[in-house]
Parts: sequence; C-alpha cells; structure tokens
Amino acid sequence: MMKKKLSINDIASQLNVAKSTISFILNGKAKEKRISDELTERVLKYVKEKGYKPNQLAKSLSTGKTKMICLMVEKISDYFFSHIAYHLEELAYKSGYKIIYCSTENDPEKTRELINLFRDRHVDGYIITPPLGIEDDIMELINEEHPVVLFDRYFKSIESDYVVLDNYQGTYNAVAHLAGKNYKHIAFITLQSEQSQMADRESGYNDAMQKYGLPPVFLRVPFENSAITTANDINQFIKTNNQIDSIVFATNYLALSGVKAINDLELQIPKDIGVIAFDDHDIFNVYNPTISAVAQPLEKMASELFRILLDKLENRVPIGQFQQVVIPSELIIRRSII
Repeated sequence: MMKKKLSINDIASQLNVAKSTISFILNGKAKEKRISDELTERVLKYVKEKGYKPNQLAKSLSTGKTKMICLMVEKISDYFFSHIAYHLEELAYKSGYKIIYCSTENDPEKTRELINLFRDRHVDGYIITPPLGIEDDIMELINEEHPVVLFDRYFKSIESDYVVLDNYQGTYNAVAHLAGKNYKHIAFITLQSEQSQMADRESGYNDAMQKYGLPPVFLRVPFENSAITTANDINQFIKTNNQIDSIVFATNYLALSGVKAINDLELQIPKDIGVIAFDDHDIFNVYNPTISAVAQPLEKMASELFRILLDKLENRVPIGQFQQVVIPSELIIRRSII
C-alpha cells in the first residue's frame, strides 16, 4: 500500500500547533509573525525527520511565488545557450529557484505560445533570447510587471533589461587583427538575420574593413539551413571568391560548417585560409590546427543575467527601472592564423 503523503494538517495535529503557524514557519515567515525560535526549530526538525515535501501549487498560492524561472532560448542544444543554462541553473539553485528550459527555434509564433504557457503556469520571471516579431509580447509581459531580462539580443524599440556582448567591437577586433597580420581579402560569413547581435557583428566587420581600406566580401546563410547545406554553400562561396585569404564566421556553428567546407576543398588552415570564429567552442581547441575565436565570457553573462532578474524578483529594483549590460569579448588567437 502506498504511504500517505504528510500534509500540513497532519503536522499541526501531531505537534498540537495551529495550521496557520505551521504554514508561516514553512514559508519562512516565523520572525515576521513573531513565532518563537523554539517552536520554529521544533517544527522544522519534525518535518525534516518525516521528509515532508510541500505542495508547490498550494505554496505558490499562499506566497504568490512559484520559485520557477523560465529560460527561453533559440536552441537549448547549442553550445552557447547550453553553457549559459548550466551556469544559470547553478545560480538559481543557490537562491532557491528552479529553471524551466525551452527552445524557440527562432520562431515568433512558437515563442508567443511558450510565453502564454508559462504565464499561465505563473512562473516568477523570464530570461529570453527573443526572435524578431515578439516585441508586443515582451512589452505586454513588462507592462504586466513580470520580471523579464533579454539576453544575447534585444529590441531597440523597447526599454527593457538586457545582457549582451559587445558584438560590434568583438568583430571589429577580429578583422583588425587579421588586417594587422597582412590579410587582404577577409570574408564575413553570417546569417540572414536582422537581430541586433547579428547586425552589430556585421557593422563591426564593415567598419573595420573600411578602416583598413579592404573590400568587404559577404555570404549570408539562412538560419534554417542544415549544417550540411551550410557547408555546401560555404564550399561554393570559397570557390567563387578564390581570392579570399581569411574568413570571420559570425557564429561558432557557421565556423564548424566552414571548417568542413575548407577541408572538403583540400585547402589548409592557416596556410591557404585564416579562420576566426565568433563564439568560442571546446572543440576549437581540439581541431588541428586549433581555431581562433571571439569568446563570450559565459559565466560572467549568466551572473549578470541572474543578478538583474533576482533584483526584480526580490523587489530590490522596481520593475520599471531597467539595467542594460554590455560585456566585452575576448579575442583568443590560436593556430588558425599565420
């Protein structure tokens, strides 16, 4: 026979203490309600011995909090997003929160459905990498006074909390380094995207190329492309633009496809083509030769994201007071550049 789950009524009956008093103690309000330390200790010791687990729904109704945070990213399996998620989960756990992950696949309709789902589940706060087209939904969350922090990209038309990398300067520095090494035909392979982070990376490339008097050469790849299709597109691009002596890839997964394309063409890195990837990846340090990268400080980004969200969740910062954090990147030079 299944053992009956212990309830607050059972605890109150066993200890001969009012149910409301038990509830206040379990919800951390003993001091506020002037409940003695002795009684508080007796109740907490008893529930620990009995392995009592509170009903989270009932607890959320009494406290107004679910202690749940929604992390909504483009693709949770992506190296960048999965590592951010790992650091956020660790920070949240230490502060008594749990994180629910989901992927939007950069689809505004799917994102909208997920926001409505988690709003109905009364999550306490949101960390979102927003696709274009959900500006109104983000504004609605903010107007409803839900704590929301955007990251990786943001909407210039919306005043909001966000944490992003200095994408412009990171790309500018990559091109400047290549130009300083006497590369003359530096290509930029990016996504077909109007998102802020991609636009800033492209602007950094353009301005650096103009600064050094070099002709820009672009390939823009559809986001929905498979890795194989992208590799084939890059292969054709390199064959068509055979003067290219180096490439800056706007994401790490574009770089992975790019390295495959370069190998398929039997070209050598860095002898034939120098390579820098935006977003570092563990595998870049395993490749032969190792791949240079514009690195995002993942732990720092996660720390800033959670700090801003927790300030709102714990009412340390008003909902209408926004914090915008732009974090510098680090250019890591490895053997993919001569």
